[in-house]
Amino acid sequence: MLALEGLHLAFGSVPVLAGIDLTVKPGELVVLLGPSGCGKTSLLRLAAGVEAVQGGRVANRFARTAMVFQDPRLMPWADARDNAAFGLKALGMARAERRATAEVILRRLGLSIADFGKRPAQLSGGMQQRVAIARAFALRPDLVLMDEPFSALDVGLRGDLQALLRAEVEGAGAAALFVTHDITEAVRLADRIVVLSPRPARVVADLPQQPIRTDAAPGAVFEAAAALLRRPEVAAALAAPVTTGAPLRNDPATFQSLGMPAPAR
Repeated sequence: MLALEGLHLAFGSVPVLAGIDLTVKPGELVVLLGPSGCGKTSLLRLAAGVEAVQGGRVANRFARTAMVFQDPRLMPWADARDNAAFGLKALGMARAERRATAEVILRRLGLSIADFGKRPAQLSGGMQQRVAIARAFALRPDLVLMDEPFSALDVGLRGDLQALLRAEVEGAGAAALFVTHDITEAVRLADRIVVLSPRPARVVADLPQQPIRTDAAPGAVFEAAAALLRRPEVAAALAAPVTTGAPLRNDPATFQSLGMPAPAR
């Protein structure tokens, strides 16, 4: 289990996190939602151990943790296959085995054999992020920390990767803490949605839910997002208008104000 207890963080005189309590259990996919700049990425970095804890406590009892950043952070001199296999090299796996493992995952994420030998500069931004995601999943982690990893990908692949992530959580008993700005992505993925207030961030809602499958009708996704935004504490945190009447899918302006495409009528 990952346990974040009473976390406080400040950059100089600017408070960022103000007493965050959060747990992630094995097999659970928790999505962090909050306004831009509220500290979601900082919280993820604390959970990963790459940011020093200033106040509170981080206890990570998972055996193997992997992280996917917004920036792919690939080695520019290595090809896609060796980038995806990098963590396996650190674990001591033989070269042929780790390259074969990387190839399987790269294919699953939509890269062709011709892409395997390309260096990052020869790949599109979306392709680079697929390689970064493959690098994380190649490790067979039991906890994955993900910072808006699908935001640069096309809609079709994003749906495929959402399905892959759910399968990893459900099939392998893995857990994930996932940051996204997309409410529809949150309701598709999450077992729990944790909503943070503006800076200094506090948890204003911790809501269990049934994830909406990626093959569900679009209306089901938008209805679930509408139900989330009808909660006053969530709407206030995300600076969204509270809707109490018609379903939100009939109010595309609200979704557009949150940086999401308007649903089809």
